[in-house]
Amino acid sequence: MILQIYTIVHTLISLVAIFTGFVVLFGLLTGNRLDGWTKWFLITAVATTVTGFFFPFHGFTPAIKLGIISTVLLAITIYARYPKALAGAWRWIYVVGAVISLYFNVFVLIVQSFEKIPALHAIAPTQTEQPFKLTQLVALVLFILLTIVSVIRFHPERRIAGVI
Repeated sequence: MILQIYTIVHTLISLVAIFTGFVVLFGLLTGNRLDGWTKWFLITAVATTVTGFFFPFHGFTPAIKLGIISTVLLAITIYARYPKALAGAWRWIYVVGAVISLYFNVFVLIVQSFEKIPALHAIAPTQTEQPFKLTQLVALVLFILLTIVSVIRFHPERRIAGVI
């Protein structure tokens, strides 16, 4: 019962992280900082990662590996955004970190969707089938393209200075 409640809370936090992450991504693509949305995205992304570590596990799983990578990535992203204030190279480091953090959450959403949604599970029960692989490939390619465009377009210092 407690594990079910914990899973629901973790899932809700993850969905909020994904939603706020897409809002932040829109801001990156349009050159807007969206400070409030960014704060909530980073808080919920960290919360999702941290709460993921408290599920029962046996051994070093791919989920644990992704969680460790995500923790390091989020630490760098937060450092670039706040203490370094997006100065110099920290701007693109922040952008790449934020978009990859969102991608990790979407990656897990796809995995969980294929595990939990009966129609998706039926077409890819072991997640080695083509529909699952294609879905993950499309997501990966889209996020690579979105990362590149975001790095090119996100220059909040120009917006502040009135140069656009």
